Amino acid sequence: MTSADPLPPTFHEDAGSDPDSPDGRPEAVVQLHRTSLSRIPAGLDFDALAVLERAGVTEGKYFALGADGSYDLNLNRFGRELDSWGVRSDNGHESYMRDLMLYSRFLHESRGSKSIWETDQDDLRAYKTVRLRTGGPDAIAVSTWNRSIAALDKWVQWSLYEGLLTREPFRYIDKTVMTPQGVKRIRVNAEYDTDDWDEPLRVVQFVDYLLWRNVGLRGELPDGRADPSWRGRNGERNALFADSLVYTGARLGEGASLLVTEVPPVHGVPRAVGDVRLSAAVTKRHRARTVYANLRTLRAWHHYIAIERDATVARARVRGRFSRLDDFIPVSRAGRHALSVRGERRSWSYSKIGVTSRQRLYQVDAEGRPVEPLALWLGEDGLPLKSSTWQSAFRRANERCASFGIDLDVSPHTLRHVFAVQMLGLMLRQTIRALGQREDRHFSRKELERLLFGSPMRKLQLLLGHKHESTVHIYLDLLDEFQEIVLSALEEWDTQVVALEAVQETAAPA
Repeated sequence: MTSADPLPPTFHEDAGSDPDSPDGRPEAVVQLHRTSLSRIPAGLDFDALAVLERAGVTEGKYFALGADGSYDLNLNRFGRELDSWGVRSDNGHESYMRDLMLYSRFLHESRGSKSIWETDQDDLRAYKTVRLRTGGPDAIAVSTWNRSIAALDKWVQWSLYEGLLTREPFRYIDKTVMTPQGVKRIRVNAEYDTDDWDEPLRVVQFVDYLLWRNVGLRGELPDGRADPSWRGRNGERNALFADSLVYTGARLGEGASLLVTEVPPVHGVPRAVGDVRLSAAVTKRHRARTVYANLRTLRAWHHYIAIERDATVARARVRGRFSRLDDFIPVSRAGRHALSVRGERRSWSYSKIGVTSRQRLYQVDAEGRPVEPLALWLGEDGLPLKSSTWQSAFRRANERCASFGIDLDVSPHTLRHVFAVQMLGLMLRQTIRALGQREDRHFSRKELERLLFGSPMRKLQLLLGHKHESTVHIYLDLLDEFQEIVLSALEEWDTQVVALEAVQETAAPA
C-alpha cells in the first residue's frame, strides 16, 4: 500500500513528531492510503489477488486506516461500493474517502477518540466550526464544506441501508431554497450551508488571466519584463497547462490525465482546431465528450512534446529513473483511441483507462523495459504529474501575484469560467449576426437567454460536460456584467491573444 498525497493541514498536516510526546514518536492520526496490488508480499498461503478481487479492491483504491493502524471493514466497504451509490469517477472516490477520513480524524483528535459510528449532531456542529467558521489560512470554502456534508450524508444513507446504523446520527430539516434551477423545497442536513447558492460566480476577465499566467506561472514582472530573481524551472510547461484548460474548458483532472497519444496531429487539422476526446474514465459522471484546442494551443502542445518533454524523458533515461520502476503497465503500441499491452491479445480502449492507471502506462522496448511514460505532463524526474501538483502550482502563482499587488485568486476551476464566458460571448455574437441584429445594442438577460436558447447553449453545455443545460445559464449574468464581451468586435481568439501580447511587448521598457 502507499500513502496518499499530503492532506490539508486542518488539524494535523501529517503524522509528524509530537514535540509534547515524552518519547518524540509520531502522533497517531487517521490516514488515507491507496492499494498497490504489485506490492503484495510473496509466500502467502492463499491467493491474495483473488481475495482482493472478490472484495472489489482494485489498483489505486483509496482506504482509511485508524490512528492505531486498524482497518475499519465497514467504512472501507462503503468506499468500495461508491460506484453503485452514484459516485463513479476516480476523483469522486478520492474526495468522498478523504472527507470521511478527515471527519474521522477530527473525531479521534478532538472528540474523545470517537469512531465515526458513534458520531452525532454535536460532533458535526463542532466540525463545522473548525472547518468553516474558524478564520485563518486553513479555512475552507462553503462549497468544500458542502461536499463534505454530501459525503457524510451518502455514508449515512448507505449505513442505514446496510443496517449498520439504526437511526440518522445527524439532524435533517426541510428548507425552501433558491437553487440555480429556481425555488425548491428540499430536505437537507441541518449543517448544510446554503450561502453558496447566493454567492456570485467569480471569474476573471481574459486579459487578467494573461497577466496572472505571465506573472504567476511564467515568472515575468507585471510590466512584461523578465524577473531576474525568478527561480522557477517549469514556467512554460505550467503556463501551457493553464492555457490548455482555458482554451478547451477541461476540468483539472481531465486535462492532467491526457496522454501524448491523445494529442491531435497539428497537420491537416480542419478549421484550425484539434479535437480531443476526453475519455469517460476520466470525466465527471463518466460522460465522454470532445473538446477543441485552437491551433495556437495545438502547436504549443507539439512544441512541448518535441522539446521540453523530450529533454525531460532523455534526462530520466540517463539517470536510470525508468529502470527502477516496479509498478507500471507495459505498452507495446499506442494510437489515438486505444493501446496494446505487452503480453495481452486484446487492446485497451482509452475510454476504459482511469486516472490512476494512466499514470502507470509506459511505452516499452522489445525486451519489455520501460522507455517513457504515455502521460503528457511530466515532472522533472520524468514521471507523470498528479492533479495535486497542479493545485500547488496555481497556489504558488497566486502568492507570487499577490506579492506584486495583483489581486487575482485563480484556481483550475476558475479557468473553466474564463472559457465559458469567452466562448459564450463569441457564440452570442455569431447568433446576433445570423439574426441580423445590431451588434451595438444592449440586451437584457431575458433577451440574451432567448437568443442563446437551443443550439449555442447546448453546445456550451457539451463543451463543459455539464449534465443539465440550465447549469450554463449562470454565465448569462456575467454577460450582463461584462457587456463588452458581447458588444466589442471580437475576432478569432488567437487574433485577440496576439494583439494583447503585442501591446504588452510595446509597453515593456527596453
